[in-house]
Amino acid sequence: MSRLLGSVHELACDDDVPPGEEVLDGSPTAAVAELGTVGGAEVGIWEMTPGTARDVEADELFVVVSGHATVTFDDDEVVELRAGSVVRLAAGDRTTWVVHDTLRKVYVTPRDPQHSVVQGEIP
Repeated sequence: MSRLLGSVHELACDDDVPPGEEVLDGSPTAAVAELGTVGGAEVGIWEMTPGTARDVEADELFVVVSGHATVTFDDDEVVELRAGSVVRLAAGDRTTWVVHDTLRKVYVTPRDPQHSVVQGEIP
């Protein structure tokens, strides 16, 4: 068995998922590639094509590997996402995602929603 799973830019996201709870603009699609579990957390790749969607987030830590999007939280925080962005979402965050260029991220989320991905405060 190879330890190399492949290139984050080339691994196929074959499992179609809704782009969010509600599509607001365009016809965005989303897909995932589940890579496995590490220490009780799920790790995978998620991708969304251009468009706008609203969502209620799960507990998650992710790193953007390509694309560009703007995420607006219901508390009015706006986060610009580009390759290299590292973001922490809390379960229950309400967000609006405007994807300008197809966004691809590597995510880590707990298998058990009762547990947090990240312990303690993030600087």
